[in-house]
Amino acid sequence: MSVSVDYLVKDRDCAVSIKPQLDTDLDELIAFRLEANVNTYAAFKNEVDATRPASHDFRYENGKYIYHDTYVGGEEFAGEEAIWKDGLAIYAMNYMGRVLKDGFSGNFLKEALRAADEKMPYRGPEIYQSGEYTYRCKVTDDFTWFQGCEEIYQDDQKVYECVFHGGLLK
Repeated sequence: MSVSVDYLVKDRDCAVSIKPQLDTDLDELIAFRLEANVNTYAAFKNEVDATRPASHDFRYENGKYIYHDTYVGGEEFAGEEAIWKDGLAIYAMNYMGRVLKDGFSGNFLKEALRAADEKMPYRGPEIYQSGEYTYRCKVTDDFTWFQGCEEIYQDDQKVYECVFHGGLLK
C-alpha cells in the first residue's frame, strides 16, 4: 500500500482505514476479550510460567478461544495481548507505559481495566473514577484497527500513562 506524506505527518483526517475480513463474529470476539480481561492481570488471576526471561504472563481459555497477555518491566513496561481462535491468531494489541509519580496505584489501574465494556473493549473505559484517582482512555478507530492512550490522575497530577495499538490479524 502506498501512503502520502500527508498520511504520515497529519492527523487522522488523512488516515485511511482498511478493515480486515474476519472469519468470526466481532461481538463474540469482543465479549471474549472482556471475559479474559476480568480473568487475568486485571483480576490478579491466571498467571502462568514466563514465556520470556523476567516476563509476566497471563493466559485464559474458553471454548475455541485462547487469550495470552505478556509484559516485561515494572514502572516502565511493554507488553502484548493476543487472542487465538481454533489455534489461529486473530487479534493482537501492543502496549507501553510508565509510572510518572509516586502516587500511582496499580490496584486502581486493575480496577479501571476491569471496568472495560463493549463500547471500550481495548483497555479500560473512557473515564473511570474512584476516590482521588481518575482513569482516562482515548482511542481512534475501532476494534479492528486502533490506537489509543490511557492516563491516570491522582487529583490533578498525572501519575501514569500508557500507549497502545492493535486490531485484527489476517
